[in-house]
Amino acid sequence: MSIVSEPLGRVLGNRYRLVAALGSGASAHVFLAEDMVLQRRVAVKVLQPALARDDAFLRRFRAEARSVAALNHPHVLRVFDWGEGEDGPYLVLEYLEGGSLFDILASGRRLSAGQVARVGAQAADGLAYAHARGVVHRDVKPANILFDEDGRVRVADFGVARALSSASTTDPGTMLGTARYASPEQAQGMQLDGRSDVYSLGLVLYEAMTGTVPFARETPHATLQARIGEPVPKDPALGPLEPELTAACAPKAKDRPDATQLARRLAALADELSPVDPLPLVRRGPLEDADLGATQVDLPVAPDRADLTLAGTPAVAGLGVTGVLGAAQIAPVASSGLVDTGEPTATIALRGGVPPVGAYTMHRHRRRWPWVLAVLVVVAAILAAGGVYAVKKRLFAASHLVPSVVGDTLATARRVLSADHFHVQLEPGVTSTKVAPGTVARQDPRQGTSLKEGSTVQLVPSSGVPSVTVPSLTGGLDCTVATRLLAGAHLKASCPAASAYSRTVPNGDVISWSYGGKNDPVTAPYGAKILVTVSEGKPPVKIPSFAGGTYTQAAATLSADGLSVTEVQVYSTTVPAGQVISTTPGAGATAPFGSHVTVSVSKGPRAVPVPTVIGDTVTKATAAIQAAGLTVGAVYGPGTGVVFTTNPLAGQEEKVGTAVDLYSEPPPSTGNRPKPGSGSGTSPGSGTTTSGTTTSTTAPSGG
Repeated sequence: MSIVSEPLGRVLGNRYRLVAALGSGASAHVFLAEDMVLQRRVAVKVLQPALARDDAFLRRFRAEARSVAALNHPHVLRVFDWGEGEDGPYLVLEYLEGGSLFDILASGRRLSAGQVARVGAQAADGLAYAHARGVVHRDVKPANILFDEDGRVRVADFGVARALSSASTTDPGTMLGTARYASPEQAQGMQLDGRSDVYSLGLVLYEAMTGTVPFARETPHATLQARIGEPVPKDPALGPLEPELTAACAPKAKDRPDATQLARRLAALADELSPVDPLPLVRRGPLEDADLGATQVDLPVAPDRADLTLAGTPAVAGLGVTGVLGAAQIAPVASSGLVDTGEPTATIALRGGVPPVGAYTMHRHRRRWPWVLAVLVVVAAILAAGGVYAVKKRLFAASHLVPSVVGDTLATARRVLSADHFHVQLEPGVTSTKVAPGTVARQDPRQGTSLKEGSTVQLVPSSGVPSVTVPSLTGGLDCTVATRLLAGAHLKASCPAASAYSRTVPNGDVISWSYGGKNDPVTAPYGAKILVTVSEGKPPVKIPSFAGGTYTQAAATLSADGLSVTEVQVYSTTVPAGQVISTTPGAGATAPFGSHVTVSVSKGPRAVPVPTVIGDTVTKATAAIQAAGLTVGAVYGPGTGVVFTTNPLAGQEEKVGTAVDLYSEPPPSTGNRPKPGSGSGTSPGSGTTTSGTTTSTTAPSGG
């Protein structure tokens, strides 16, 4: 099916009436169509006949069409419908009139840093949405970056490259996608993920700022081989976007940000570089007030030709695709004898058949001689006015090559440019990661441009490095991970810059970070050093005094403070049984969190047997009783006598410190010693001593 001979007015799917041929590509023809149900313009992509007969391709095409049609995002070109007509499958796409990035670059224009950051952020946002749903584009290029009438980005042609990979008409081993923007892993035939699209988008944005594509060679094969394992070259024209584009075009996929991270970083840069001039859109779609029943063809008008005719049918041969097929754009057409200026200057509506010759004919009229004199007078006046204009505008002034003043201070730049009699116009400053604040970051015209004396050179000073977003370091990160995250955001880390105890953050993890005295900053200057505070774990515990308390109370308090507790019972003659005597570590000391504390609890005094001291002198008995841990109570009888009994009696168990009374009698000189309880003895506890008929009371011995 030829797009030139395709009869317009045909209806696909009983709904879409083809009204204009918009372009033709390797995989499909595209038409402007009218959705007769919703009364709106759409773009209809009809597959090439060879693909329409390829069963393998059709199976993949149907699957990809369903997958792509499910994408619904502000920065993804909408697929409204799809179906199969008599000529094969077709897609119904959103119709945009803002042109493509390819159109802008083809017109010789370049985008500013702010414009590229905004376009890149929107395109990356659309790619991230698709990647999250398992769709990889595989053919990101300027022609697939489209704009609506307000300059908002749509990424087009998702799924086409993947579907083409199943076509039997495709040579085995062929890399699908555009070699000019293909990733290194595409060049090597490796499995692709979303980071391949990030690489291609990085090259597209690089070209939008510099006008060149890195590693472009004379052949596709040479282009692909040149970029394997190589980082993109640095270019001063990239300005503040250089770090982001260099990261996006890292040779290894694992070193690149994903589309979500790239979108976030570019959006932050776009905000910093605001305000941004509107995009120089190349609008080449049919006019808004044109009749949908007419085919619109943009033709350049040659003012030096007397007539213009079109040969053949209303469809114009040579119509090309300037953007992705969904863009529905009309490329300028050059007919025989005319020079295509790249900008359409006339729009002619063709409804069928060859248009009237009068519509394209300009007649020359003979000039009569009375007009010759008037013409000469006018020419003379114009020449005179031109002379005055030339003097005023310094058209005959000397020209000089513009010197480079990028990197110079403003004072030095003014002095250098004034030497060649150039005027200096100072523009608002821009951020720069390479040029110091107060020095020239950019100049217009560039170095080497020939410029007349008295012309103006615009200087853009550097306002310093841009701000970057500081990543959050919470969530159990140690110094190694925190340093890596900060480096990815073009920041330096001092970790640990300080340490502190924390009841909630584990030992070795990040507690907080700061810059310029501000804790947990959201943004910081590019390359700034972030001070990171790391946890030393939980703080030590001060041991309170538990004297007089119970073990249960002490254990509950210490356990609540994160300490382990052990009870030890000891004898005590001063602390009642069951009460805390002391702790180890002692009261007032500090113990590391989780360490062990011993609590000593009183068992009361120890019990010991009363020693046998009968027959001993009072002095010797006193020593034996004290040695056993007991005390001597009262001594009943002579202090120099011999003990004949005790109270308590010998062998009884008594608590340490218990008083033992001694009963003594004079040493016997003759006869037997009276026994305790006899008529001539001493009654224990009576406090008196009897001997024969003599009775005496002794004072208790303090011995």
